[in-house]
Amino acid sequence: MDGPPFWASPYKHRRTGRRATCGRPYGEDVTTTVREAKRALRERILARRRDLDATALASAASRLRDVVLGLPEVAAASTVATYVSVGREPGTGPLVEALSDDGVDVLLPVLLPGGDVDWARYTGPQHLVPAARGLLEPDGERLGPAAVTAAPVLLVPGLAVDRRGHRLGRGGGSYDRVLARVLGSTTPVFTCVLLHDGEVLDIPVPREPHDVPVDAVATPSGVHRLR
Repeated sequence: MDGPPFWASPYKHRRTGRRATCGRPYGEDVTTTVREAKRALRERILARRRDLDATALASAASRLRDVVLGLPEVAAASTVATYVSVGREPGTGPLVEALSDDGVDVLLPVLLPGGDVDWARYTGPQHLVPAARGLLEPDGERLGPAAVTAAPVLLVPGLAVDRRGHRLGRGGGSYDRVLARVLGSTTPVFTCVLLHDGEVLDIPVPREPHDVPVDAVATPSGVHRLR
């Protein structure tokens, strides 16, 4: 596992039968439990990320670039869908620039009202503009939410992932939609979450029925194939 464990004990499912006496389906209680477990795990990981300094983040971003570029799926791809990191996320700036310099068609997300994701081509840092939620987005032509299915590689953000590929996001649901879209694509898409060292968990990530697992995780220390 990457780095020392920092997470809480695994959440416990409440396995139930027909209906609760209060009139709510027991399934709603299970869903609430999973969401609470996700929230608690997010808080722990975000607190840990807040301790990362700028020097460590810059070094990790360079190492992450080299790790991702070493993936055979990325080396063979003419198009890669990825994202612009913000805050203390694993840095993607060096990776985006390297892909673009290599002639790869880089697609970046554009958040839509309602939480779905459109896509636009990366054409240089001067064409990244501030957007909602503190994000940076490309200012070029919108290609439509389905454009991601044309990319053989999709690199997604996250907070953690377990050994079966179950990813913990920030809770907005945008990348759940993106992953579901590529899962239903007629052409295979290699999906990889980018994380810091120490965010690959040996315990199960709490998950809901709509959560779609990823194929791999890349950290500054290397790649783990999942599932």
